[in-house]
Amino acid sequence: MLYHFHVTQVRRSAGSSVIASAAYRAGEKLYDERYGEVCDYTRKPGVIFSEIVLPDNAPSEYKDRATLWNAVEKAESGKKAQLA
Repeated sequence: MLYHFHVTQVRRSAGSSVIASAAYRAGEKLYDERYGEVCDYTRKPGVIFSEIVLPDNAPSEYKDRATLWNAVEKAESGKKAQLA
């Protein structure tokens, strides 16, 4: 069996949205509070499993994907922010 691992950065300077990226990878529908848009990838095939794993001391509301990634967007305000 072969495995492949690929890492990319979600950077605001490249015009990327961390909400859209999270929705795409999870095959979910998420609301982007920054841009007031819905990112809907619920019809994307191939998503077998999606999970958010948090440290024990993380706020429990971050188990919700939209809450987590919208909080990241709010925390990083710079034009050159690397969000994920």
